Amino acid sequence: MNTAIHIDLPDWLPEALRTRPHCISDEDKIRLAIDLANSNVDRRSGGPFGAVIFDQDDHVVAAGVNRVVPMNCSPAHAEMMAFMFAQRQLGRFRLNADGKRYTLATSAQPCAMCYGGSLWAGIDRLLIGARGSDVEELSEFDEGPLPEDWIGELQQRHIEVVTDLLRDEARDVFLRYRKHAGTTY
Repeated sequence: MNTAIHIDLPDWLPEALRTRPHCISDEDKIRLAIDLANSNVDRRSGGPFGAVIFDQDDHVVAAGVNRVVPMNCSPAHAEMMAFMFAQRQLGRFRLNADGKRYTLATSAQPCAMCYGGSLWAGIDRLLIGARGSDVEELSEFDEGPLPEDWIGELQQRHIEVVTDLLRDEARDVFLRYRKHAGTTY
């Protein structure tokens, strides 16, 4: 039995972040998440999702892209990868335990698993590109059940939610992914 799991991001990701380490507007933040999702599709290094965590000064703390298929690891969603790498970078499991505010920008609405992760990772803002219904319409992905008022549930926990940011651009990632269907990810 293996007693360790190795989780990694694609080799191209650090360079993609170096070129845009500071994103001020919400649109800039989502655009970076969408660009990472597009790169993941183009480079065939995973699925069509990207996520970036920013600190309160708008600097990138960590990012993730979907690595489920290449790693044979169902939790390797973009948001979960971003959470894990941010937690490692900051040295704590609850990002905002230092009293600062953290934002997660994600190219698409979190699925059931990533929604749960958002509750416990210690984010204060959630920026979303494509809707969950867009993901299910344009791909074969089942996003899983969310509470009927999932936004309200997050807001009750003091997590601000902003949806539909650059939604058309975020939807286009799934169209590109469909075009590459049948290729190895």
